[in-house]
Amino acid sequence: MGVGFFLFAAVAFFTVPFFVRTVYEPGNGDSYLAALEEAAEEIKEPPVTHIKTPKSVYGIYMTSCVAGTPSIRSRLVKLIEETKLNSIIIDIKDYSGNIAFETKNSHLNEALGITCRVQDMKEFIRTLHEKNIYVIGRITVFQDPFFAKKRPDLAVQKESDKTIWKDYKGISFIDAGAQEYWSYIIDLSLESYQIGFDELNYDYIRFPSDGNMRDIYYPWSEARIIADPAFGKAHTLKEFFAHLYEGLKKSGVILSADLFGMASTNTDDLNIGQVLEFAEPYFDYIAPMVYPSHYPKGFNGYQNVNAYPYEIVKFSMDRAAARLTAASSTPEKLRPWLQDFDYPVPYTVDMVKTQMQAVYDAGLDSWMLWDPSNQYTREALLGDLTE
Repeated sequence: MGVGFFLFAAVAFFTVPFFVRTVYEPGNGDSYLAALEEAAEEIKEPPVTHIKTPKSVYGIYMTSCVAGTPSIRSRLVKLIEETKLNSIIIDIKDYSGNIAFETKNSHLNEALGITCRVQDMKEFIRTLHEKNIYVIGRITVFQDPFFAKKRPDLAVQKESDKTIWKDYKGISFIDAGAQEYWSYIIDLSLESYQIGFDELNYDYIRFPSDGNMRDIYYPWSEARIIADPAFGKAHTLKEFFAHLYEGLKKSGVILSADLFGMASTNTDDLNIGQVLEFAEPYFDYIAPMVYPSHYPKGFNGYQNVNAYPYEIVKFSMDRAAARLTAASSTPEKLRPWLQDFDYPVPYTVDMVKTQMQAVYDAGLDSWMLWDPSNQYTREALLGDLTE
């Protein structure tokens, strides 16, 4: 035998797993292949599983940056384990367009790690499931500066010069009528469900709400909006909701939609396209963002809205429940986002708990807490949360 053979044999020996080497006999190819197949079976990942939606969801939000830092995310996991919380909402795609985990889709991976990346998202979800924690993935939809820069033809534009429009925070949007982008969201949704997310939660499913609204142009929705100024945006979004539902219904994934808090009380589309009754048929859960701080001065007669967290949440959820009932739906589809962040005043234990009580008094039993800094009020989460 030549030197080349021995070099090949040495390389093969040191690259084949140890447990394969022990059963390999030179000249017995069948034995070697069988050993490789056995080894592959031994290292195969466990199958992806999903947890059934709890009857009452008590959840907290986690950014992808926190999810990607095990030493930090463990604090929130511990909070869930030590309180009555049972669910977590994790960013899949955030305000920047960043996608938090690597997918099997090369087009999606172009947005991987723009801000933060979760290297072990699939394993992290599996760990959460082992702790019986329900995992919801949050997808920021039409707010997407990365995609707008990549495809300015699909972005919301300035009327004056047709360049990319930005809101007062400098963030750009995709035109909600750009159907090509709808497919991008469906692809991301399917990838997310396939790695273990139990539910997908869609935020920023709307047209822009602030910025120079006098110099704004929707290249894919403009004609409809001009034809129907009152509900053109709403019908555009309704088509997106229907398209999303049709594209995902075979997967079996649970879907939820975030709406402005005032979508619970207003019957117009708030000039952003959100109408409660238009969203309800296409989602398993509707999540009004009833943060008291986000209501305007004078709402329902409250000059200082921050002093009335119970009243604002109760009024909003009562109205939303009545509207779903009138639409022959069920109020149990409502699962509001509640405020647990210090804006524009410090939020106390009582202010957090009184919002929860308002939800229960409206005949509902689920809620999610929002704090962009992921610092939650532990004292508000102890004891029986349904009391």
